[in-house]
Amino acid sequence: MCLPVRAGTSSLGCGQEGPSTVAAMERKEQEALYSTIQGFVGKWWNVSDLYPDPCGRTGLQEVSCDFFHGLWHVSAISIGPVYDNSLVCSQCKIFKPPLLDSLEFRSNPHLIGTIPTSIDYLKNLQSLVLLEKGLTGKLPIEPGKLVNLRRLALAGNQITGQIPASIGGLTKLLIFDLSRNNLSGSMLLTLGKLAPLLKLDLSYNNLQEKIPKEIGNLHNVTFLDLRSNNFLGGLVGSIEEMVSLKEMVVSNNPIFGGGLNGIRWENLQNLEIWIFVTWN
Repeated sequence: MCLPVRAGTSSLGCGQEGPSTVAAMERKEQEALYSTIQGFVGKWWNVSDLYPDPCGRTGLQEVSCDFFHGLWHVSAISIGPVYDNSLVCSQCKIFKPPLLDSLEFRSNPHLIGTIPTSIDYLKNLQSLVLLEKGLTGKLPIEPGKLVNLRRLALAGNQITGQIPASIGGLTKLLIFDLSRNNLSGSMLLTLGKLAPLLKLDLSYNNLQEKIPKEIGNLHNVTFLDLRSNNFLGGLVGSIEEMVSLKEMVVSNNPIFGGGLNGIRWENLQNLEIWIFVTWN
């Protein structure tokens, strides 16, 4: 049985051998990595001297690498308070290595501006986490892009506009968290296409109209939070089809009327926590 071997912050696949001295990386990719890190923390940090082998013996804890076709390639970068001594960016910018599958920025005060449309080029991206502070503008997710995403968490920003219909194409998505933004419009029917979804959090936005009946297609969702929006028309009957639900919060939405009537609550046998408070 062959298991991946960790080398610092890097991993070797089965049957692969890493170099015995300084790990090989394409010069352009290594320079791009150094430039990006300096963009995160400031040009004062001479990263090339401190970490001449960024994927090997002098590996950075914020950088994960894979050994592929005889070369190291960056597969994930995490900047923010993940570890006690994690790097904090001064002027954040997006790094686009070809094998990147995880991009996470948490609670960085200088993470501001819009999400660049070029993020679509990260075809292997599985986790996009941009939490807290100042991201603005609309979600730049185009149809047929980022189709490998399993986690999309953009909570605590200032993202505006509607949830794009292209979200329905992210059919591998497991975690979808757009809470604490300024989203408006309706909760799209296409969300019902996200069959594998486990967590859906759209709380603390300005979403309106009725909750679509297609939400009942989300049979695997265990956590649903729609609190503090402007949903109308009651709790849709198809909610009883979300048989995996364990926690549901729909408080602080305008008048749900008789939205609880007619729902077969006995179908939701896994439901442990639910909070339902309306306001007029």
